[in-house]
Amino acid sequence: MKQPNILLILCDQFRWDCLSIMGHPTVDTPNLDSLAKQGALFTNAYSPAPSCVPARASLFTGKSPNLTGFLGYTDGVNWEYENMLPEVLRNNGYQTHCVGKTHFFPQRKHGGFEGLESYEAWQKFDPYYVNDYHEWLKEKSNGLMSELDHGLDDNSWHARPSTLPEELHNNTWVVTKGLEFLRRRDHTRPYFLNLSFHRPHPPIDPPRYYWDEYMQKDLEEIPVGEWAKKHDKQVYDLNVWEGRLSEERIRKMRLGYYAQIAHIDTQIGRLIRELRHIGEMPDMILFTSDHGEMLGDHHLFRKTYAYEGSAAVPFIIWQKNKAGGTKEETPVVLQDIYSTILAYAGIDKPKDVEGVNLMPLINDKQSLERKWIHGEHSSCYSQEEAMQFMTDGKFKYIWFTHTGKEQLFNLEEDPYECYDLAQDEVYKPEIEKWRKRMVNYLATRPEDGLSDGIELKTGLLPVYRKKGNTNGR
Repeated sequence: MKQPNILLILCDQFRWDCLSIMGHPTVDTPNLDSLAKQGALFTNAYSPAPSCVPARASLFTGKSPNLTGFLGYTDGVNWEYENMLPEVLRNNGYQTHCVGKTHFFPQRKHGGFEGLESYEAWQKFDPYYVNDYHEWLKEKSNGLMSELDHGLDDNSWHARPSTLPEELHNNTWVVTKGLEFLRRRDHTRPYFLNLSFHRPHPPIDPPRYYWDEYMQKDLEEIPVGEWAKKHDKQVYDLNVWEGRLSEERIRKMRLGYYAQIAHIDTQIGRLIRELRHIGEMPDMILFTSDHGEMLGDHHLFRKTYAYEGSAAVPFIIWQKNKAGGTKEETPVVLQDIYSTILAYAGIDKPKDVEGVNLMPLINDKQSLERKWIHGEHSSCYSQEEAMQFMTDGKFKYIWFTHTGKEQLFNLEEDPYECYDLAQDEVYKPEIEKWRKRMVNYLATRPEDGLSDGIELKTGLLPVYRKKGNTNGR
């Protein structure tokens, strides 16, 4: 039986709600909408640890942060994993290739990819790291252009149009190089291609056409809950993780972010058209992001939070010759991608993989045994933000491990989490149910010391620990 060709499109910091098919009032994503209408759109997909490194570790190993060791964000730790997804596929006959960001370490580690055309925004750990996109840009512009000419920082909320023409933008490069691979690939083998966009992660620098278009749009109302008052303080630092920026700064930031997404969507449309033209349309396309972006919701920025803006991600699975147009409300996590791809390819998954195969859910309407998902992130911007969360897609329970604070949100009635129900007597049975679930789950991780099986215990986890390290608090 012929093995299927598989395309994984991965973005960085792409919010769950920033698809027009999800009802977003500002963003226009016709090409991703088309994929979703012909495939399965997951409306409750989550990052198990919402920042770049731990999320990608879970995706490419099929394991929770508890097993990858990445409980939060850290750079400079070697990725010493057996059976990473590209490696398993390669060992089973696939030609595996990646274009764009991996966030593996060391920075040119292939992680099982046979070919890697690398773009890493952070290069501070290796002075000899070669950024393939920057080398390509030098060649195309005769050394006259640089991606960095706009002066923007990789975590800054200052937004402005790119100084590059659209055909030389990084988003365009990802698709250009992906198409080059497909035209030159080994046709005696199936392919697994990962196109990995660094955007819409800052710098917020869409091509001029998209910037001009989106700066003319009206900005929707930004959700801010009563519980978020502690974050409501005027700030001027453009690299902040909390606070209130000026209205004009927020407007340019959010609309520029949406413009970046619109450009990515256009490039995905270009990709699909070219794939059909050259006869390389894959059998499966998966689209998702490593995590989201708060973008000023509740006066918060970046990621690492349990809130929807940060932890929820877009997720689409398209299959050739399969009827689509379904919306799946079952909660899923990024590590499920590992098991789903291997199952689709007819490959047995390693025994220690935790991710769930989603094919029976989307093809046969079989319910998952798992009724809720768990996520976490250790301290990053401040100790008090370290958290654990659980959700079944209807309610979300958050426990802050350092302070012991709890939050409860009714996602069906309050998808942007403006009303914290943790102190509402009406919801006391609900929060007790979720607290008990968290107690029982964390009791299976005694090395962390956050549960004795009876109650939750406050403490702090490291951002990284090897499995079995008992110095977790």
